Amino acid sequence: MIENKKIAYKVSVISIIVNIILSAFKFVSGLVAHSGAMLSDAVHSLSDVVSTIIVIIGFKLSNKEADFEHPYGHEKIEPIAAVVLAMILFVTGIMIGYTGFSNIISKRYVVNAIPGILALIAAISSIIIKEAMYWYTRYYAKKIDSQALMADAWHHRSDALSSIGSFIGIFASRIGFPIFDSLATIIICIFILKVSIDIFRDSIDRVIDHSCSKEMIQEIEGIIMQNEEILAIDLIKTRLFGNKVYTDVEIRLDGNNSLQHAHAVAEQVHNNVKRELPIVKHCMIHVNPSIED
Repeated sequence: MIENKKIAYKVSVISIIVNIILSAFKFVSGLVAHSGAMLSDAVHSLSDVVSTIIVIIGFKLSNKEADFEHPYGHEKIEPIAAVVLAMILFVTGIMIGYTGFSNIISKRYVVNAIPGILALIAAISSIIIKEAMYWYTRYYAKKIDSQALMADAWHHRSDALSSIGSFIGIFASRIGFPIFDSLATIIICIFILKVSIDIFRDSIDRVIDHSCSKEMIQEIEGIIMQNEEILAIDLIKTRLFGNKVYTDVEIRLDGNNSLQHAHAVAEQVHNNVKRELPIVKHCMIHVNPSIED
């Protein structure tokens, strides 16, 4: 657990430093090179700094030990942090889209100066750096199974995609189609909104106790039925709890068994599920008797 915290903090600090430097470079490039698309892209990168800070706070709080007031732990704080991150992304996307749309409606792009070469350099740099940050953050998010860190990885990817939109718009503007710089901001908006909605839906599923995938449920059933004394599984329920899983199972045993023996079987099933599926935080086993007439 301590090692996971160190990894999350390391990745987050690197992300913050990269985003501050990159957003500053984009902002200066947008001003100097007269590119609305690049200025919008700079705002997007700056929002990454805020989102990463949220990831750090969420990860720290979600890894607190269970206490008297929170006996089930604090894992749900992490997907809540991801929900906040998704909302920031959504608002950022709306603001960027509004800027591009208003520029097109008012035909402001006609009087704007043609974007300079510095804006193109900034766009290419952003694509390379942000895509690299996506894969870097994604690797460690999978390694420590962090949903908030994975959301931050997708924030990097959305920034890379938006920079592609910026590059296309700036390049088109430089060859005689100035409207494309404003159109690029709308493309950026669409990318950001799509990612924010995906993050929001996945995070909400983890907050409202959404069930696991059918494949995981089948895997749990397979582990349970390895015990030949179990006659059937009468009921199985699963729920996502942050980045962990809770499962409630009712198994059927011979009703002539002693209570002590039934308890031993239930405990064995519980241990087997947790050992073979570390993502399962707790497995509650209830025993139903099967009595032949």
